[in-house]
Amino acid sequence: MKKIFAKSYIYILLVLLYAPLVFIAIFSFTESKVLGSWTGFSTQLYQNLFSGDMQGTEGLISAIKNTVLIAAVASIFATLLGTLAAVGIHNMRGGAKKTITFLNNVPMINPDIITGVSLFLLFVFFRVNQGFTTVVLAHITFCTPYVVLNVLPKLKSLPANIYEAALDLGATPAQAFWKVMVPQLQPGMISGAILAFTMSLDDFAVTFFTRGTVGLETLSTYIYTDARKGGLTPELRPLMTIIFVVVLVLLIIVNVRGAKSNKKAHKPL
Repeated sequence: MKKIFAKSYIYILLVLLYAPLVFIAIFSFTESKVLGSWTGFSTQLYQNLFSGDMQGTEGLISAIKNTVLIAAVASIFATLLGTLAAVGIHNMRGGAKKTITFLNNVPMINPDIITGVSLFLLFVFFRVNQGFTTVVLAHITFCTPYVVLNVLPKLKSLPANIYEAALDLGATPAQAFWKVMVPQLQPGMISGAILAFTMSLDDFAVTFFTRGTVGLETLSTYIYTDARKGGLTPELRPLMTIIFVVVLVLLIIVNVRGAKSNKKAHKPL
């Protein structure tokens, strides 16, 4: 009975999580402006989305460009900073290592709204004009811990003296890091970069509090503004479907790479 209840709980949870996504995907193939009203199969909404033949096209396209650009820049810098931070944490010893590891985990469990308000107050205190730059800095801030979390396990799996061995063989510290350490850490870095990209893509609260009043719109803030007007633009349904499929494909790639990496690591010589 315990197994039956456990499996039932998991299945119910999965249905609650994925049913809305499937619902939106299904109704992205109909022309109805009202979600839930099926007027026949059609790809018109997809055509409108890619051709720009819809009301508010400029605002939505601009929001998409801003979202992708911010996510790309934030994930690149977060990957670089997170990798360096992970190496530093890994080389620490004793209580300092535990303390820094704990502090790195706090931003990930901290509510987004608290992070957003904190960064907003920080920018106000230093009199920084809020806009694209502050949003990127904010996204780098909350994405970096996720990269650290992905790179640390890779560091733990490496031989303890691999860096010193490279130095003994004549490599400079920079060469030992970039040519020996980085290739070994690459799977964790890629996983962290993809996770940082998706987290930035999805963020609303931090963006909302750090974008200022310059009119900067990302996809999440655009949807929020659109919903407050009394309903969502129908073309958002195919857009959400495409984003979900892209993220799903990225996660599958990450998991497949991780599985292959684990098989190689545990393969007997």
